[in-house]
Amino acid sequence: MSPTHDVIVIGLGGMGSAAAHHLAARGARVLGLEKFGPVHRHGSSHGGSRVTRQSYFEDPAYVPLLLRAYELYAELERSTGRRIATLCGGVMLGRPESRTVAGSLRSARTWDLPHEMLDAREVRRRFPTLTPAPDEIALYEARAGFLRPENTVAAQLQLATQGGADLHFQEPVTRWEALPGGRGVRVHTPEDAYTAGQLVICPGAWAPALLSDLGVAFTVERQIMHWFEPTGGTGPYVPERHPVYIWEDTGGVQIYGFPAIDGPGGGAKVAFFRRGTGCTPETVDRTVHEDEVQAMARQAARLLPSLPGRHLTSVTCMYTNTPDEHFVLARHPAHPESVTVACGFSGHGFKFVPVVGEILADLALTGRTGHPVELFAPGRLRTTATSPVPSAPGGVR
Repeated sequence: MSPTHDVIVIGLGGMGSAAAHHLAARGARVLGLEKFGPVHRHGSSHGGSRVTRQSYFEDPAYVPLLLRAYELYAELERSTGRRIATLCGGVMLGRPESRTVAGSLRSARTWDLPHEMLDAREVRRRFPTLTPAPDEIALYEARAGFLRPENTVAAQLQLATQGGADLHFQEPVTRWEALPGGRGVRVHTPEDAYTAGQLVICPGAWAPALLSDLGVAFTVERQIMHWFEPTGGTGPYVPERHPVYIWEDTGGVQIYGFPAIDGPGGGAKVAFFRRGTGCTPETVDRTVHEDEVQAMARQAARLLPSLPGRHLTSVTCMYTNTPDEHFVLARHPAHPESVTVACGFSGHGFKFVPVVGEILADLALTGRTGHPVELFAPGRLRTTATSPVPSAPGGVR
């Protein structure tokens, strides 16, 4: 019997919705399967805002993908009329030798990206909400800013549906299998079993369960996003006056934050990067505790004394990390004829969502892509799956 679909996409969060959109736009018969409802808050594609930036301190190899993502985000806005990207500018702060500053400068110079280097006095003059120490500097990038994750996912689901994709929500995948002889795949849910020529798996925090045969030691972390009403009000924190920021202190602790926009709580959002606790999607503690709020307030006040005036709300999400904190984006090595995977985005993946969708469509339909994805091959991790996480640069959501 012939497959009933060309491609099945498992998971319809940021990456999966992008894949469904790009596949449908190319005329593929697409079935999308999602465990929860559309634009849900159970995974990693929620919280009102995500940082976007091009001077990428994680690795200059990401920059070409970012440049394409910026183009695709603009196309997504034009196609749907939804507000997605606001380029309010961004500062990467810390001592000159910090990975946040030095890594950002390396990418900016490698790719000749427009940027400015500011000393502490100039940062304070331009952005009075920020109070870096005298020995700290910043890279300022005018084309940094923030993305709206919920609007992004909604826009991609809208375009996928308009392109003919069949999207099933509240239908979790229980198992999947590659059929013998490269004859496609079969995907099982409590409702039915579906066949297709190709499978794209975008599992988010469910990667350890759905991709246990990939040979990658994924870890899932509970993370917290906080919103505060600044002392004196949000006036100095509006996007026209306040940039997105990433600050690394002398101990290597990073925080990141945003202007005050219309997100949860209505204040200014701030969060730690990589100070989460291990969890699974089933065991994650969705309650944010007072000591966690106070820890965030103390750290934020070191850079932004007026920010933690009054706590408004906090929300949890999850990072799904690889051992080296780079993505997994490739054909499945055990099923290269029919299965493509996108996972392990390690807390810095959302800004790549539309270009990942384009790459997944390339890989599923042709087996190759013109985008530079060599860094993301899962084979690099198979021999070090049980090694400790190295001290290589991470990234910010």
